[in-house]
Amino acid sequence: MSKRNTQQRRHRIMAMLGEQGEVSVDQLARELGTSEVTIRKDLATLEASGLLLRRYGGAIAMPSEILQDDPSHSPSRYKAAIGRAAAAQIRDHQRIVIDSGRTTAALIGELGEKRGLVVMTNSLNSANALRELENEPTLLMTGGTWDPHSESFQGQVAEQVLRAYDFDQLFIGADGIDIARGTTTFNELIGLSRVMAEVAREVNVMVESDKIGRRIPNLELPWDKVTRLITDERLDNASRQQIELHGVQVICARAED
Repeated sequence: MSKRNTQQRRHRIMAMLGEQGEVSVDQLARELGTSEVTIRKDLATLEASGLLLRRYGGAIAMPSEILQDDPSHSPSRYKAAIGRAAAAQIRDHQRIVIDSGRTTAALIGELGEKRGLVVMTNSLNSANALRELENEPTLLMTGGTWDPHSESFQGQVAEQVLRAYDFDQLFIGADGIDIARGTTTFNELIGLSRVMAEVAREVNVMVESDKIGRRIPNLELPWDKVTRLITDERLDNASRQQIELHGVQVICARAED
């Protein structure tokens, strides 16, 4: 299945959801002429992008009150573009870490054509989305102490598990980007993020451009720990050049209309 056909199918799913308010997996599979496994993968990707909510056997439209009450909600097409650009950095049979977060979750639905992946995550939502992929990557969980703020596992147990492996790439988000210093976060639990960066040969920061220039007190990863910043096309040239001066590759993904 080509990427174009995949996008067309997902646009059709959203159109049907807009018309009906609720759709089932078996209904979508019949009307779109594909397998239920593929539909579940589509729904996982669309949910990670903030476009719908999955329910047992199907999905419902995202309630408007959630969108209105969520100050972090931003146009999902930028997250989707960043997810596609991040997936383009991954080769078959690589070992990767995907940190918790809405932007990093947008990567998962783009991994369906990758073969032989080993993926570790500290997020239950990401783990469930990974389980839906047809290519069935080997899934590893960090374990540890559940942190309701970040909706992920944190703490010393998680750090010890990570140190038992080595990885090709890390994909991690950020609450903000301090152009002079690196990635920043509201969360004071930054130990696991730093261990993730230590055990990966390449560190990819996935963040929408409106967070670049946002200074938050907690420095998470300094620039010398970051390989690549993957953002969207709205990033201005001046900011891009300043970040590149730190030796960081900057990829600006173009969002689809």
